[in-house]
Amino acid sequence: MNSTAATVIAEPVVTRVGDVCFDALRQLLDRGGLRLHAVADGAAIPGSFWGEPEAGIIGTDVYARADTPVHSLLHEACHLLVLPPERRALVHTDATDSVAEEDATCYLQIVLAEAIPGVGSLQLMHDMDAWGYTYRLGSTRAWFEQDAEDARAWLLQRGLLDANGRATI
Repeated sequence: MNSTAATVIAEPVVTRVGDVCFDALRQLLDRGGLRLHAVADGAAIPGSFWGEPEAGIIGTDVYARADTPVHSLLHEACHLLVLPPERRALVHTDATDSVAEEDATCYLQIVLAEAIPGVGSLQLMHDMDAWGYTYRLGSTRAWFEQDAEDARAWLLQRGLLDANGRATI
């Protein structure tokens, strides 16, 4: 008997938007001048660069479903937060302009995770590793703690972090 079995690759177990308080996420983004929109289960996510279940961005709007990873929502939101307001308005799906902005985005999403009940920076870094983020030191935490001084300086220079490394939004 000849049968072919399909290989199913399961998505990594990470913290999803549906696992946390949506209002806490909405309030966090609101502090940065962004609007969070809940997308119905199974519906297409507007402005999603990587496709579902990844978050999407259009202008100052961030879109996510319950199955969207929190790290994805924060990452896309932080892409907008690192941009000057006049550039945010022009964003549709892809906001990265440089490696420096990408690094700043990754750093800021880790810092902002502390403001989300039930998540925190350590969990977010674990989720980023599980999802496949890669850094030359081997893990998100090693990058954040030992190799991200340029991203931190970039955020400090633009007033997105205070001298203690806390987000100013």
